[in-house]
Formats: sequence, structure tokens, C-alpha cells
Amino acid sequence: MEMREGRRSDISISPGLSTGQDRTIQGMSKKDVIGLGALNCDHLYAVERIARGGEEVGVIDIKKKAPGGSAANTIVALARLGAEVGFVGILGTDREGDLILDEFRKEGVETRIRREEGYTGAVTGFVDAEGERALYIYPGVNEQLCLEEIDIEYVNTARFLHISAFVNEAQLDMQREVAKQVKSELSFSPGMLCYKYVLEDLIEIIEQSKIIFLSCSELVSLVNETDYEEGSKILLNIGADIVCVTLGRHGCYVINNTGRAYTIAPHQNQNHNQNHNQTGVVDTTGAGDAFAAGFLYGLLHERGIDECGKLGNRVASFCIQEYGARKGLPFRDDLV
Repeated sequence: MEMREGRRSDISISPGLSTGQDRTIQGMSKKDVIGLGALNCDHLYAVERIARGGEEVGVIDIKKKAPGGSAANTIVALARLGAEVGFVGILGTDREGDLILDEFRKEGVETRIRREEGYTGAVTGFVDAEGERALYIYPGVNEQLCLEEIDIEYVNTARFLHISAFVNEAQLDMQREVAKQVKSELSFSPGMLCYKYVLEDLIEIIEQSKIIFLSCSELVSLVNETDYEEGSKILLNIGADIVCVTLGRHGCYVINNTGRAYTIAPHQNQNHNQNHNQTGVVDTTGAGDAFAAGFLYGLLHERGIDECGKLGNRVASFCIQEYGARKGLPFRDDLV
């Protein structure tokens, strides 16, 4: 897919990293980031409010089903920014699997994806008028991805391997082993793992991680510390180099292992759609994935963590203006 050429912005977005020089390893082109995670088809419903037990709540609109999955969303966002990316995963032999694979191709994402007889993973999401959401996950064939099917040589062509959560514990074991074996720098978005497992279950991945992306609530659940600054230090002490905590309407907090830390206000888009609500937030689905893409893109361009955080906020600010995790993702030209 041909990407639009970018212009310089206040956060110094540079031209794409690929120069055609030194971009191959034994016949395989080098990548900036390769993703590994669950692949899902998202089914979104706009609702009056998120229902509680026993309630009946009206559905305002049914949105078109769309490709999803945390790591996959981040990889697509990076592709739109001009990064060289790939993805490793598994899809069913159904129409949803075809949809996801076709979308990767359209976005210019190289894939190492196995098709397995069965259903592709699915997420049913309900989004209220303020953009808040509730998600229900069906793993499908994601549960069948195993270590033997991960091409470590291919993964090692990338500067970063970005991994996100699977539902099944067997896939967590697989990711622990991948984290030990890869030479690429590890980027980790634990997501729902923070609620399903205790900190000790994730230590083997955290200690191998260059960078960890979490929401504030995920961090609190994982480390049992309500102060996100102190909670971030726990992950740094385990071995992570950088911790990024997204704070919703308050922006983000980023800290590295030298103790340099920044709280960064959210980016305010001047042209956001005011027809939805006063904040311009339509749907927060995928906002953290978009943030991770912006931050990683900054790291690829050797920016400091403060500039990376600003870029992450900026990419996320586009994402939340549309329903779904990918529709609002910007291209490099948009970041001006």
C-alpha cells in the first residue's frame, strides 16, 4: 500500500525509516515492528448506556464489523504512519478471517498468519454516549496458536516485537518463551492480563520488556498500588526500561529506568467532531493501542520519552473521534 508523504510537524515526524539500505536479513526484509497477539473481528453497538445486571438498555446504532485485536491495531496504526511492519497470528477459515487478512493487505502489513479450520476470534462491544465501553471476547482459533508456529527468525528481523494479550493461559506460556528467545526489543501491552493474572505470572515477560503500555486501572490491578507513579516503579524494578501509563482524559505518564518521568496532557485536536459530545470523544476502543503506535514511532525516530508520549497522545486523539479501533487512525500527513 502506498503511503502518503508526510510533512514536518511540531513533533518532528520524519520521512519513513525505510531507505532501501541494509533492509534485508538472509533474504527477509527488516521490519521496524512486528506484532504478535490475538486477532479478532469487532462487532460494535452504540448504546444509551452500559447496562448493569438485569437492565434492558436500548441500542442506538449497529456499527459495521471491523478487524481488531490490540497488537494488530497498533501495527495498522504504525503502517499508516509509514513504518515497516509485520504480524504473526492465526485466523479461522471463515469470512471474518478473510476480512482481517484483506485489511492487513490493504494497510501494507506483511503477515505470517496461519489459517485454521474454525471460527476467528470475536469481540462484541457496547459503546455509550461518552465513548466508554464494555467488551465481551470469544477467542476462537486464537487459542490454537503455539510456540512451534512462531517464526523466531522472522520476528528477529524487527527492531521491536510488540505483543498483546491472548485469553488462554497456553498462549501466555507461549509468549513467555517468545520473550526469552527473541533478539528484538520487546514492547508489551498486557491489557486484560492485568485483571486475569497476578504480577508474578507476568514477571518473565516484564523483565524482558523494553517498554510496557498499560492503562491506569490495569496498572493498579496488576501491582496492587493505587499511585500510578509508584506502580510504574515496581515494573521498572522488575526489569522494564520504560513504562507508559495512559490516564484517559488526563493524558499519560511515562517514566524510564533512569528516573526521568513526565506527565503529559492529552492532545487537543482543533477539528474534532463536536456533534458527539463536548469532549469530542466518540469511542475509546483502541485508544491505548493507538497511543502505543505513536510512542513506538517516536522511539523508532530516536525521540525522547516526553516527545514519544506527546506523539502517542496525538495518535490516540484521532482514534477516539470515530467508532472502532482503526477508522480514525491518522496517516503521517494528518500529524501536522
